[in-house]
Amino acid sequence: MLLEESPLNAFEIVSPVNGRVIASRRYADPATIDAAAQRAERAFPQWSGMPIAERCRLVDAFVSRLEARRDPIADAVSWQMGRPRPQADEMGRLRAVTDAATRRVPEWLEPRRIDVGDGIVRHVSHDAIGPCLSICAWNYPVAMLATLIIHPLLAGNVVLLKHAPQTALIGDFVNEAAKEAGLPEGVVAALDMTHADCEALIASGRFPLVQFIGSTRGGRAVATAAGKAMARVGLELGGSDPAYIRSDVDVDAIVGDLVEGCFGNAGQSCCSVERLYVHSDIHDRFVEALREAAKVVSIGHPVESPGYIGPVVSRDAAARIRGTVSDAIARGAREILPVGASQLAEAASAYVEPRILTHVDHDMPLMRHEIFGPVASIMKVESDERAIALMNDSDYGLTASIWSADIERAVALGRQVRSGTFYVNRCDHADLNLPWGGVKQSGIGRSYALEGFAELTAPRAWHVRQPLERHS
Repeated sequence: MLLEESPLNAFEIVSPVNGRVIASRRYADPATIDAAAQRAERAFPQWSGMPIAERCRLVDAFVSRLEARRDPIADAVSWQMGRPRPQADEMGRLRAVTDAATRRVPEWLEPRRIDVGDGIVRHVSHDAIGPCLSICAWNYPVAMLATLIIHPLLAGNVVLLKHAPQTALIGDFVNEAAKEAGLPEGVVAALDMTHADCEALIASGRFPLVQFIGSTRGGRAVATAAGKAMARVGLELGGSDPAYIRSDVDVDAIVGDLVEGCFGNAGQSCCSVERLYVHSDIHDRFVEALREAAKVVSIGHPVESPGYIGPVVSRDAAARIRGTVSDAIARGAREILPVGASQLAEAASAYVEPRILTHVDHDMPLMRHEIFGPVASIMKVESDERAIALMNDSDYGLTASIWSADIERAVALGRQVRSGTFYVNRCDHADLNLPWGGVKQSGIGRSYALEGFAELTAPRAWHVRQPLERHS
């Protein structure tokens, strides 16, 4: 059998909406991957040497061409990963990040000068690193392009994008937009690659910058390959994010935000709130208020009859989520009746009824692992100290939140929590004005803001001394 006919070199995009195959695609073969890498290598000197204003203009044109495809892209998001169509347009986020970055890039790339008075001119430049391999997750397949394509391009790097197979159609839109925007060949390209070929490409050293958004397991594989090549790597990985609800809160005022934090995007966000620690003084009242507020979490066909949520990304993911919930119940957890009962949520489908569980503990996998589904788990605590200990009792550390009327106390407690982002009376939000990333198994490095942009450049130290004069 010829290689191009081998099923091992092909994949199908199966829609979680109805279980049907959307598209059958082939992974790139080694020759195609090599040719794409060569085009990126050739494009880098021209792109990195281009005036910043011209780079910004071309990047803006690229985003504009994506915006021209706004509706078909949103349709593709719904059908590929199951988000309700009214929520599937991520283009606003991509545009907002692009506009903010293009305004700041000249300042961010401005050389920093140091004067110590000895006649030597010193400065630090922020140089582009080289071809960047960006690997995108499926859960926000358009918004993530902001940090995987837009920021690296503005920094002077060129980008080869590997999108998640489940949302590979987004890569086609990227290729079309790049061509129409007039980007030089090799500056941006999307390519379907197997995990093995992708890891081999990273280990080859041809891409000195690697950006990955995905699972912790995938991040470890990327980091291992990058280590062989001494490539710089940014990893935005999983989370099991906690929230602590102190006894002084107005329960009714906060449960709406927490419903969104737990169930938005069907819980398929790395910063979804999965673990809620509630002070015993208000525990019962909070549980009842959350259950009542969660009645808005309806399930619907993402296109024909959209609800608050649609299916999770696949039937396999749905089965894993159901299994984790069943295991917790077998260990003593109590289930508040499903908050979004729907005929769509059959045992063999990708539609999962949202769950709220109480009487959970840290011996349950439910509280130890990332669920990545519409499940909220509530644990009663007796003190601030106990809540902080439990919040930190996790392999993950992406975001964490404390809900309290006492801001000073909440901030003081927040200093004890290990997380990349900490919220007071807020959750589940990546602010484009602040750096984003995690600690522990939630990742390495940052994206967004100056701190994230700096990781896409290499600082170079310059020493310039006037020519020495010969003395007779």
